[in-house]
Amino acid sequence: MKKDIHPAYYPNAKAICACGNTFTTGSTQEELKIELCSACHPFYTGKQKLMDTSRRVEKFQARMEAKEKFSTVRKGKKAKRIARAVVKAKSSAKTAVKKTAKKAGKK
Repeated sequence: MKKDIHPAYYPNAKAICACGNTFTTGSTQEELKIELCSACHPFYTGKQKLMDTSRRVEKFQARMEAKEKFSTVRKGKKAKRIARAVVKAKSSAKTAVKKTAKKAGKK
């Protein structure tokens, strides 16, 4: 490495967040002014801050609520198939009984 071309490194640089939190870190500047830190970032705090200008989030949440509402009312594909098979089995059993009754009546 060449000498006198690298910036000075400050191992105890002070970082000041917009929320007021301060901590020390290593940097090439003595003082850092930052917008987000681990004390105010939504990922670390668990608070969700959504910037929504065209109501995309509200529309999405409304769709999800509607989907949950109708999922309890609607039957799934498998349930519909089973119900159809039961109805078909009942109707075929009735026709079988009728055919056997006709055959018994003819003899």
